[in-house]
Amino acid sequence: MVLPEQGMVLGRATQLSPTAVWAEPGSALGALSRERTLSVCLDAGGTAIGPLVGEPRWSEAGARGSALGIQFVGISSEQGRQILNVLEDAVVRGSAQPEASPLPVQEEISGLERIESVLTAISAMNNRGVLRRAGRTVRVTLERLDAERGLLYWRCTEPGAEWGQPSYDIEVVGYNSAYRMRLEGSVDAGGTLVARLPERLFRVRHRAHRRVAAPEGLRARFEHPLWKELGRRERAVADLSFSGLGLCVGADDLVFPGLFLMLEVELAGGESLSLNGEVRHVSPARSDGRRVAGLEIRPRTEKDAAVWTHFVSQTLSPATRTSEDYLGPLWDVYDASGYFNLASKSAEHFAELRRSFVDLGQRAAQLPHLICQTVWPSERGVEASFSTLKAYRHSWLVHQLGRRPGKPNEAVAPGQILRDVYLRTLEHAQSDPEFKWAFCYGESTVPWIYRTHVRFAQRTQGTGQNLVMPLRMMDVECHELSGHSAGDLDIGPASIGEKYLLASEIARTRPACYVEALDFTRERLELWGVSRAWQGAGLERERRILVARRQGVPLAALVLELGQPGTNLFRLLDSARLFPLTPEGKRSAYVALLDEARRWFAARGRGSFVFLCEDDGAYAQTARLHDDPATQPILWIIPASQVPEFLEHVSEQSVGRARPNSNH
Repeated sequence: MVLPEQGMVLGRATQLSPTAVWAEPGSALGALSRERTLSVCLDAGGTAIGPLVGEPRWSEAGARGSALGIQFVGISSEQGRQILNVLEDAVVRGSAQPEASPLPVQEEISGLERIESVLTAISAMNNRGVLRRAGRTVRVTLERLDAERGLLYWRCTEPGAEWGQPSYDIEVVGYNSAYRMRLEGSVDAGGTLVARLPERLFRVRHRAHRRVAAPEGLRARFEHPLWKELGRRERAVADLSFSGLGLCVGADDLVFPGLFLMLEVELAGGESLSLNGEVRHVSPARSDGRRVAGLEIRPRTEKDAAVWTHFVSQTLSPATRTSEDYLGPLWDVYDASGYFNLASKSAEHFAELRRSFVDLGQRAAQLPHLICQTVWPSERGVEASFSTLKAYRHSWLVHQLGRRPGKPNEAVAPGQILRDVYLRTLEHAQSDPEFKWAFCYGESTVPWIYRTHVRFAQRTQGTGQNLVMPLRMMDVECHELSGHSAGDLDIGPASIGEKYLLASEIARTRPACYVEALDFTRERLELWGVSRAWQGAGLERERRILVARRQGVPLAALVLELGQPGTNLFRLLDSARLFPLTPEGKRSAYVALLDEARRWFAARGRGSFVFLCEDDGAYAQTARLHDDPATQPILWIIPASQVPEFLEHVSEQSVGRARPNSNH
């Protein structure tokens, strides 16, 4: 970086883009620290660019390792083009590197059961792979896995390609990860590589959000924010996810990392939406001169967000739909799947909920920030459904999984239906910028729930961020009071001090993920944030905290939550929890508090609610509570950061069981 007016070399440039340059100026920094603007030239091995005018940005002035940054002002498009050409040449020569994103998460997989599970899923889904040889790659596919003999059968998918000599380095793609392995084996007369199961795999997670090819013909329009003279550009969209898209660009588009673009995208049906995007990387030019710019995007308005969420969901999982056009068949699927038999409920119980369930389903498509009901339709009606809703400020409840027995036709791949509804449902939750936790109330005796939810949490429990907690889900009828007097107890709304006491007790006795996911922090204890979002959409959602006291001393707290009828067929959002505030609180106050819960729900038009019992329930008979002793419900919580790994696990398990563990 040269200062032509001072006739001096300022220093070596360390970072450069068409908007800014950073350099290590050494001793010259102090003399320049009072300048408001600087005129600089860039000397790139004989190529001179400038003069360029910029505003200085100082870093640790006068200290060792100090640096000077210059934010360019009024740079022309031709100067920008020169800078980008210099940078591209430098990258090709190896004297510069694009600013790198953080390295992907990597995991070494060494257990035989897990390796079989991963490769069985990849084989069943016919996922693409590549054989890496010196200087080139060859496309391959895993045709089948023989678990009994411990053999893999691979086929080259490029005509005329050869395997070469062992060993073989192969990389295959799973749900959202690339699995790398080194294989030993031989090629048979038919050209199939027969290789032993590897002793280890290396998993690399590329993205938090899955990205897929964009629909044919999808295009985006934009104007360059720095150089309007370039005119309005329209370019093809290569791929997309909830949080990003790849844009096919050329050298004349002058896009570079750090550039902010305002995109207009027109969908196939004529509907358009606006996106704000930041260019995060630009791929090297292909032989035709084209390259792909990867953008991190955000919809500009709430309406844009709803349209984008629905469009991306449909693109990611084209076999699925949202439920508003399938509400009749959807109800039938829950009946056929045995979902209604998971608890001791009468047919009348569910019949009462049908109208509110249908009403909410008709509105769900307009409320993607709160609700998603996924269905997998076929000529038989609806094959499966899975739902999610934003129950707390940063947490989405996944619930109401129903699957019709059998499959609609032979073209449906093993596990495809369950895999598809899980992907669409949880990926919808991932589209929420506030999403931090996924949770569910599951029946652990159901084999699918055990293999997916329970086993995944067990596998990742070393992180300390997830939870599988046994509980009892007890039905409480509002008209069925215990018949016991509250005596000298005073029961009423919790004071501020009592709420803080409750939050402290929950933090002391429950895991951190429980506190955070279920909004039991001091700041979110009232549930104001998510309640306002639901009520703003005309839906019920609230939390009330009552406390039982004796002579002014708080003994126990009752946490009541109300949800919109129809959100869950087991009324999980109409719930109560009890927490002791003193050692004797449970024994002396719980029965009276549960009677008070009956009155509170009855006053709000409810005939019953669910008591989420997190202790031994010794008071259940006295309080006239009911549950099915054959069930083993759990509360399951994982952080949003683990959702990609969980969906990878679902993809593996949906294909079929891995080799059974001898302990189960």
